Amino acid sequence: MNRLRQPQVMIPVGIVVVIALGLGLYLFQPWRLFTNVEVIEAAPISAADLVSDQPASSPTPSPAETTTEAIPSAEPTPAEPIVLSSGQFISHEHSTTGEVRILQLADGTRVLRIEGLKTSDGPDLKVWLSDQPVIDGADGWGVFDDGAYASLGALKGNLGDQNYVIPADVDLDVFSSVSIWCERFAVSFGAATLS
Repeated sequence: MNRLRQPQVMIPVGIVVVIALGLGLYLFQPWRLFTNVEVIEAAPISAADLVSDQPASSPTPSPAETTTEAIPSAEPTPAEPIVLSSGQFISHEHSTTGEVRILQLADGTRVLRIEGLKTSDGPDLKVWLSDQPVIDGADGWGVFDDGAYASLGALKGNLGDQNYVIPADVDLDVFSSVSIWCERFAVSFGAATLS
């Protein structure tokens, strides 16, 4: 028993414990169980709504360019987006609620819109379209990387309303579900069937 307390044994054991603890903290990020990131994005009407949340700055006109007469705008009011499919999130690894819709804007741009999302924060969360069915319970936690999927990018926040542009080359006929997917642990936090 005294051999375990000798410096030749304690120092390597201590180093292994510190490395294991550091690796565990990096992988699991347990503090994220207590953090929330809320994102509130307006529903898009046109592709211009998706470019940036920052207001565009416009140059100040010179006095010669200033007119006193109001000119009516010839731009038509954008058409309302068309809802291509929608669904409700169910919980998988973490409690998850909210609604998801796929919208097509007037210019043909397609957007995945998440509204009222409430899930846990976590490491390496992504928004995935998948061809896998949504299965209730633990059996459905890990199926979304079994077939075809398309990542729409990192989850912007674990709470709120968010928009994700769907690339033009993504064939929506292939994908029947959406998952909040943790790439680090290959597990779904929650998913919705698109119909």
